[in-house]
Amino acid sequence: MKQDLTDAELDELDSLLQATPEPYVPLDVLMLDGYLVGVLVQPRVIGADEWLPAVFDLEGRPLAADVDGAWMARCRTLIERRMQALNAAISEDGWFDPLIVDSDRVPPVSEYEPVQSPVSRALLPWAAGFHWALERLPELGHLEEAAISSALARIYRHLPAETDEDRQVVAVLDREYPLATLDAGIEDLVLAAVDLWDLTNRER
Repeated sequence: MKQDLTDAELDELDSLLQATPEPYVPLDVLMLDGYLVGVLVQPRVIGADEWLPAVFDLEGRPLAADVDGAWMARCRTLIERRMQALNAAISEDGWFDPLIVDSDRVPPVSEYEPVQSPVSRALLPWAAGFHWALERLPELGHLEEAAISSALARIYRHLPAETDEDRQVVAVLDREYPLATLDAGIEDLVLAAVDLWDLTNRER
């Protein structure tokens, strides 16, 4: 098993990401975790030079050439260690522990946002990071395979539904595969990601 980040190192990484210079808008550590898994389950091996820049800006802009080299080196070291640990956990154990919102700090429902279950609100940052990976690296989403579409739907159910079709998919999942507790939601999310890794492993 690759050495994963300690809690202190995860806090350090989150602070480093928040220190990304303006005007760039970086991922936070929860979104980063989903993003890294979204990269790992792609049907080809993605080099860091391709996936790393999108960590630091949600508009996909490359960082300026004069950014602090020591800051970038430390960010990259911690990010790549987390990615290696995730890859080892998925490939060797068929399981990983996702970084999610503390269950005692799940954000309340906003009157300006679609109503979601407490489970989905806790898993939303991770799912949003995963979705960001597929926006930047769309190959997986273009694979027309029912098992892949099903696994993706199980992750995307935690994002706010934007279309009637999205709402119908979520309604079917909620009816046929209800997630009554956060633990059940975490298990389903992890197994969906592991299913995707298995489904694309041969191509990688």
